[in-house]
Amino acid sequence: MSDARVASLPTHEVTNQPPPRGPANLFRDDPVLSAAAQWAGAGEHVRGLAAFGEVLGDPAIAELGVLANRNPPVLHAFDRQGFRVDRVDFHPAWHELLQLSVAQGLHAAPWADATPGAHAARALGMMMMARIEAGHLCPISMSYSAVATLRHEPALADVWLPRLFSRDYDSTFAPAADKRGVLFGMAMTEKQGGSDLRRITTRAVADGTSGMWRITGHKWFTSAPMCDAFLVLARSEGGVSCYLMPRWTPDGRLNGLRFQRLKDKLGNRSNASSEVEFADALAWRIGEEGRGIPLILEMGNLTRLDSALSGAALMQQCVHEAVHHTTYREAFGKRLVEQPLMRRVLVDMTLEAEAAVTLCAQLAALYDAQDDEEATALRRLLTPATKFWVCKRGPQLAAEAMEALGGNGYTEDFPLARVYREMPVNAIWEGSGNVLCLDARRVAIRHPESIEALAGVMAAVAGASEAFDAAASALLSELADPGATDEADWRHITGRIALLVQAALLVRHAPAHVAAAFLATRLENSVNGGLPGCIRGGMADEDILARAHLGRHSTRE
Repeated sequence: MSDARVASLPTHEVTNQPPPRGPANLFRDDPVLSAAAQWAGAGEHVRGLAAFGEVLGDPAIAELGVLANRNPPVLHAFDRQGFRVDRVDFHPAWHELLQLSVAQGLHAAPWADATPGAHAARALGMMMMARIEAGHLCPISMSYSAVATLRHEPALADVWLPRLFSRDYDSTFAPAADKRGVLFGMAMTEKQGGSDLRRITTRAVADGTSGMWRITGHKWFTSAPMCDAFLVLARSEGGVSCYLMPRWTPDGRLNGLRFQRLKDKLGNRSNASSEVEFADALAWRIGEEGRGIPLILEMGNLTRLDSALSGAALMQQCVHEAVHHTTYREAFGKRLVEQPLMRRVLVDMTLEAEAAVTLCAQLAALYDAQDDEEATALRRLLTPATKFWVCKRGPQLAAEAMEALGGNGYTEDFPLARVYREMPVNAIWEGSGNVLCLDARRVAIRHPESIEALAGVMAAVAGASEAFDAAASALLSELADPGATDEADWRHITGRIALLVQAALLVRHAPAHVAAAFLATRLENSVNGGLPGCIRGGMADEDILARAHLGRHSTRE
């Protein structure tokens, strides 16, 4: 049969397939992000965010994320002569993504830029970039969060921060002094300890000649091993301390980091995560001996923010993909988006994603208010609560979005399979769910001012609905004596903190129909175990779904 006859057969006509998503401005075309820039205090950054959103909205940029994940990093422990090099090589797409993020300042700009709203603006940029590719944001996040810890050792900060603040990404495998810019990683987790950092066995011994310390031991997870320096926890005679370990020694030799293998992970495949042994690796101590855990946890709070940002961004991406597909796909005589059950699921997902983005934008804005005591108090409590809630809600929403696309959603030709695999790592990194809930409880007990700040958030929207007022009253009553609460109840309590702050923020900042729908579906009516779409009552479906359309679709000539 000729090619012409085959092409004319009815079975070879492609119909009822949604068009590819075309160019969009990921900031200006997104009503949730663009509004957040204003109410979160990042108004001075709108022009830069819009320019970044225009760049990221090019479908060719999205393809970089595909390539970086289809071509994972490779470890080269030795060169061809047998000398150790412990180098990790990445696909060029990975480096292009990092160049985009570094040029935007996602790795350090808020610390170098005194402009109001810099942390909030960075958070909005991070959420746009995570929708392109989340794995490369691991070294971006660690670099951003390392600044707070480095500043505890001014002599080191004076040398390293100018290198870190550079917006020129340099992938060269060379000493930091010879590079145009650097990135930071961290190494905490050990085989026997996991989240329990008190079980660290890696040892640090002072080197009498160099003024540095020699570190011997291991780390079970060290992500982004190509970074130029790492913040490391190790135990000395004075206890667990924090150290800055450069990839190359000051005299230009490779430092004693021996990468054993790269982890074979479920997702996050563009990003290398390694097992490493330290063989007399040289490092500088940061801060007081024995105070390493509090110092590294200061860094960890910022990476927790970024885990939540990534989770919220991926939720938003899921909604955009699902709404786009169902808008153009027909079944049983109607477009999918017009089918009542599908429509109800999409509305529910849209509300969930908007609430997650709004909560994360508020948390980032609290980091801009470094000198505000009330903001600091609220930030302490909201950081673990936000990461816990957003990162727990994400995987279920991603699964629902895949289902909206049917079989297409389950294939690697579409982005949701990768997003689904990426979701769980946000909940695991920087403290899994139970650790976060225990941290929230600890904050509530040690910092009663955090509960007062939370009460202020609730009071600002008192009267929004009877259900909200009742739920807020019940939560604050439970938190009146947090020390008397049962640890086992703190998943419920932490989730309620996040949910009620989401509701309060939407009442203040979202359109009235969005806030009303969120209150009705999350507080006024019962939801079947949180399963998307199991909501009751009439809502402004059309107006809510309009917030999930992003950009223009491509056309086939």
